[in-house]
Amino acid sequence: MKTFMSLITILFAFFIATSFAQTPATSPATATGSASAQSAGATGQMPNPQEMMKQMMEMSKLNENHKLLSAMNGNWNFAIKMWMNPDPNAKPQESKGSATRKDIMGGRYVMMDVTGKMQMPGQDGKMKDMQFKGMGVEGYDNAKQKFVSSWVENMSTGIQFSEGTYDPATKTFTYTSEIEMVPGMKTPVREVIKVPDNNHMTLEWYENRGGQEKKTMEIAYTRAGKK
Repeated sequence: MKTFMSLITILFAFFIATSFAQTPATSPATATGSASAQSAGATGQMPNPQEMMKQMMEMSKLNENHKLLSAMNGNWNFAIKMWMNPDPNAKPQESKGSATRKDIMGGRYVMMDVTGKMQMPGQDGKMKDMQFKGMGVEGYDNAKQKFVSSWVENMSTGIQFSEGTYDPATKTFTYTSEIEMVPGMKTPVREVIKVPDNNHMTLEWYENRGGQEKKTMEIAYTRAGKK
């Protein structure tokens, strides 16, 4: 398997190098993550395949940022509050669920499976419990030097993509993204994830509505078997 993957990587590097060799000197460099590729784009010379291979392998290595995400692996229970009513004095909808986090791709990503129930209006307009399922994939992009995340769920057909940073002083991840629940209605989102210790974490979800940011969701996670 390792030999097969190495062959794929070498062929990929060769393809990129060949593409640059066929690119006129006046064309802009497209491989912004590689110094040798940038130089090749500027001079029209073929980049060094060995150097490209070296950089590609370096970008695939795990570091402390990946370990930060893996440290949250395991089984969790959560309690969620949602403020769907525009009235600021309205009580939030509350529900509970469970989540499982685990490494994939050799620890380069963490996959999170979420199951719960939430109150949603049925066809008759009355509120009723509906099963909620979601799945997220988180990682740290060495090339972008940012945390990255994607999210899918059974309440929509879109994929949410987020990028974020981490503040070690407060043990806080901050992600930003944009959602479009209905056509033409794009909403900027900010997620704040705090991990005070190994057994607890919280997520606060803020939506920007008409230029004003409002917290519309809060999730308190507790590691299964802990209080």
